[in-house]
Amino acid sequence: MDTATPDLRPATERVATLLDGITDDLLDAPTPCPDYAVRELLGHLSGLSVAFRDAARKDFGPTTDTSPEAALPSLDDGWRTTLPRLLDELAAAWREPGAWQGTTRAGGVTLPGEVAGLVALNEVVLHGWDLARATGQGYAPDEASLRVSYALLAPTADATREDEPFGPAVTVPDGAPLLDRVIGLSGRRPDWRPGR
Repeated sequence: MDTATPDLRPATERVATLLDGITDDLLDAPTPCPDYAVRELLGHLSGLSVAFRDAARKDFGPTTDTSPEAALPSLDDGWRTTLPRLLDELAAAWREPGAWQGTTRAGGVTLPGEVAGLVALNEVVLHGWDLARATGQGYAPDEASLRVSYALLAPTADATREDEPFGPAVTVPDGAPLLDRVIGLSGRRPDWRPGR
């Protein structure tokens, strides 16, 4: 793999480790994603794993052409075994050099492969945090993945993001940990907890 392209595996493996801590009674718990309970967030993670896996493979069709806003994500009954496999497939697909070349599609949007891979990694990092917060688990993504997310989000920090699900960036204190800065840039409050 070209060293200039990030490896998604540390982020996908970190998210997969969270799944064992999700009991059935947590599936209806709120998340930092206003429209998603834990079950919808898990469904969204499954869907984005498939979409960006297929985007890496340039395997275009309904999985790459459907907007994530088209319908509320559903969670299949076998998610405890399916989602770890899908996360693994996502990481493996982006380890192929061809994934980062040319153009591809995800969520119905055509974009350069090198951008799609960064977006995929950012999605995994952010939604891993969402899932950890919603289920009361610790979350410490690898620094390389956090740096990718920061570099992707920082240029738009001051932009008006009315069409974004989380709105404008949230200011965090100077010297805050990189994870908090990334979360703030995504429009989330780093201190979010269920009920707060």
